[in-house]
Amino acid sequence: MSATILPDDAVFSQFRNLCSSADNWYNKYDKNGMQVWVEVAPVVSDAQKNAAKIHMIKCRMTIKDVSAATMYDVIHDGVYRSNWDPTMVESFDVARLSANADFGYYAWACPRPMKRRDVVTLRAWQVTDDDYVIVNFSVKHSKYPPRNDRVRAISIMTGYLIKATGPNSCTFTYLSKADPKGKTLNKMTTCRHCVKCTSKMGCQQSIAKSWLLRTPPQVMKCVHKAGKNYPQWKRENSPDQKPWLFPEQNTLPMMDPAELSLQRADSLENVDESSLVDAAENGD
Repeated sequence: MSATILPDDAVFSQFRNLCSSADNWYNKYDKNGMQVWVEVAPVVSDAQKNAAKIHMIKCRMTIKDVSAATMYDVIHDGVYRSNWDPTMVESFDVARLSANADFGYYAWACPRPMKRRDVVTLRAWQVTDDDYVIVNFSVKHSKYPPRNDRVRAISIMTGYLIKATGPNSCTFTYLSKADPKGKTLNKMTTCRHCVKCTSKMGCQQSIAKSWLLRTPPQVMKCVHKAGKNYPQWKRENSPDQKPWLFPEQNTLPMMDPAELSLQRADSLENVDESSLVDAAENGD
């Protein structure tokens, strides 16, 4: 990261490397063109085991019927997002920071009994002859403090890498290194069933861990379907408006990036949700 908070080329290169690397990843799911990896946890001391868990997950989908350019448009198009994102509760862009960066808010639903999460993030994007990259990370702004009815999560580095494999095909990679916060996560143990768990409560041994592994593949399937439907939808909804490709179309107000600062996980409260879990398990 350079002196400014805006990502530089090194940040985009680091993200590409994480998406492409096979080192320190454990494959948890490989079926029907979808793969899911979880970062191999480093060896830590007893003291560190009690610290908040930072989860990194990587999903890759082979898409044979949608172009890379269309998938890139789908991820950027905030108006279209409500058509495909099954977990979204609220989402809006706040301001432009540069021609290829903005600042916004996103909230999503978690499985019961977990509370809803939200993030305030800086998002930046880069298009090359070889790929499309979108990255985001958590930031702080005085006008968007944590809310009492939601748990403020942390995105350390989250994003998408989309690479064309043909005129109407691509590989679509989602990677997230994030801390969902909340003391519930520290209370629960690892569930060996993970992706396969389909019960209403997830696995009671690990609602949070199971959710972290099950949700991205579900969302990936939704975004693939959205990609197939997007061209027709876009023809009927401001077809010429794509401010992520044409910055001159962007009507968001400009903001000085200096108004933002990095949001660090250790500066946020770990909201205790264990009582909610206990109530759910007792049938209350």
